[in-house]
Amino acid sequence: MYGFDVTEPRLRCVLPFEAEPTELRALRRAAGEWLSCWGVPALTDEVQLVVTELATNVIKHVGPGVAATLVLESADGRLRVELHDTSDVVPALADPQCGDECGRGLHLLAALAVDWGTAVTATGKTVWCVLALPADQRCRRLERASAVLDGYGRMAGMPVLIGGGRRLALEESAAELIADLLHWLAAQGGDPDEILDRVQMTFEAEAA
Repeated sequence: MYGFDVTEPRLRCVLPFEAEPTELRALRRAAGEWLSCWGVPALTDEVQLVVTELATNVIKHVGPGVAATLVLESADGRLRVELHDTSDVVPALADPQCGDECGRGLHLLAALAVDWGTAVTATGKTVWCVLALPADQRCRRLERASAVLDGYGRMAGMPVLIGGGRRLALEESAAELIADLLHWLAAQGGDPDEILDRVQMTFEAEAA
């Protein structure tokens, strides 16, 4: 199975859901919100398409209403998408000529992903794929910042949220973290104003 050699902070979310057609829209929206919070909205369309196909396959081949789980994990410039369900029947690529809908989801994975595969688990199976994140320094900074703020928020006892509430919580965490860092710098004999000026110059240069 494809894995990550994690050398930087790892971002991970777990989204349990019931395999029902009415749940697909909310699942796609939640996946997009997490990608936005992680600073990689450029992958939203691809991820939502993959999520739709994988979840639809569960509904068709395992059964409507079964428990399933979507897992998103970002690390080392790649995004891993996993769909866990309760069936141990592992899908396989079919002949694309056998029907318009036959094997569509797996052929989509093969076309979009850096790598993909399936695995039997203790409770069923997992179908997974790995997508490459944009090779952009800003995206890398956003990914690292999201991981740090998630950890800071947990340490401060802040609730885990998604959507607009999550963004507000992350902004609050960012303000608190910056204040803590300035206090730490002052305690070490540093000049907080000088550091803020340097950071502002770096931000403006990179944003330009």
